[in-house]
Formats: sequence, C-alpha cells, structure tokens
Amino acid sequence: MSYDYENYEEPLANGGTLEFSDKSIRMGFIRKVYIILMGQLTVTFGMVAAFTLSPDVKNFAAQNQALFWVALVGTLVCIIALSCCGNLRRKTPHNFIFLGIFTICEGFLLGCTSARYTPFEILLAVGICIFITLALTLFAFQTKIDFTMCGGFLLCTLIILIIFGIVAAIWQNQVVHILYSCMGALVFSFYIVFDTQMMIGGNHKYSISPEEYVFAALSLYLDIINLFTYILSIIANFRD
Repeated sequence: MSYDYENYEEPLANGGTLEFSDKSIRMGFIRKVYIILMGQLTVTFGMVAAFTLSPDVKNFAAQNQALFWVALVGTLVCIIALSCCGNLRRKTPHNFIFLGIFTICEGFLLGCTSARYTPFEILLAVGICIFITLALTLFAFQTKIDFTMCGGFLLCTLIILIIFGIVAAIWQNQVVHILYSCMGALVFSFYIVFDTQMMIGGNHKYSISPEEYVFAALSLYLDIINLFTYILSIIANFRD
C-alpha cells in the first residue's frame, strides 16, 4: 500500500486549502470519491459472493489457476501505475480504466481466498467490517483530533505489521496468527480514519487534492478490503 505525500497540501492561513475553500467543491469531491468507492466494493463483494455460493465458479477457478497469477500481476501493475504516475490517475478515462482493471483483479483474488470459508463466516465478516467502517467514518468526520499528522506513525506500524506477518508465516502457531490478524485489523482501522480525514480536508493540517478522487477512492478501498481480510482471518482462527 502506497501513499502519495507529494499531493498533500499545506494549509492556508485561514485554516483551509485553496481547493477546499469552496464548500461545494469539497462536498462534490467527497461525493465523487464515495460513489467510486461504492462501485468498487459492489463489484468486489459481488465476486466474493459468486465464489462463495457457486460451486461452478470455484471449480472454474481451480481448473484455471493461471487466472490467479494473471489477476495478481494485474493488481500489482495497476496499483503501481495509479500510485506512482500522478498524470495517469488524474487523466480520464485512463484512471477509470486502470482502477476498473485493478478492482476486477482484486475481486478475483479476494474471491479465491474467500472460497475457503463458509457463507456464514463471509456474511459475519462483511457485517462486522461494515459496522466498523461506518463507525470510524462518522468518528473521522466528527472528531476534533487531527489524524492527518500521523502519517509517519502509521507507516511505521505498517512496516511492523509486514515484518510480523513474515514471522507469523514462518511460525505456524494459532495464537500468533490471531495476534497478527488483530494487529492488522487495528492498523487498517486507523488508516480508514487517516484517509477519511485526508479526503475531507477542512481544518486538518494535511489534505489530498480534489483532483485526486481516484487515488482517494483507491486508498479507502484498500483500507476496507484489508480490514475485511483480517476480520475474516480472525473468525477463521477462532473457528479452528
């Protein structure tokens, strides 16, 4: 997961950025981000439902394992392109094409992963993820605490999470896996608050440019998908 700090804007003396000085521009930007995000989540969880409920889809994926690697490569290529190429993600329709390809590939990968779980476990994880996401989003909009200044801290916790994940993969212990999943869910819960406040701007120290609606939607999408994945892992570990 990558964050483009070059597009963060310093506040003006009046406490807001130039783009967010007009409330209509800010609200239009937020509305556009959430419309894109809802479309991404609908496609992704639609594919998860297909893998979970349809044996034919599972068998097709199992018989064509090359599709998994194609989807993995497509995901990496698209996320690197959208994260590193500022002109690409600001140019329509190229940004939507890459974002659409990324969403489909990510949905396929998540569907392959979710095929190992029961429909009840998937629904439980989705319900918990929706509740946490809504609660954190409301908190991010209402709180006076500025989380946009915590970018460095969150980056450090993400690095620690990656290292912990490597240790958990080597050390096959259920308690370690549960701790790792709980830590992952906590880290990406903080990222949801951070990215939401980066999007709404206003009186926060840093904000993301209204031109970066694709990048803002991608960031929130990755936060929610990672949160869902870790919640699902927690449920599976307690089941076992």
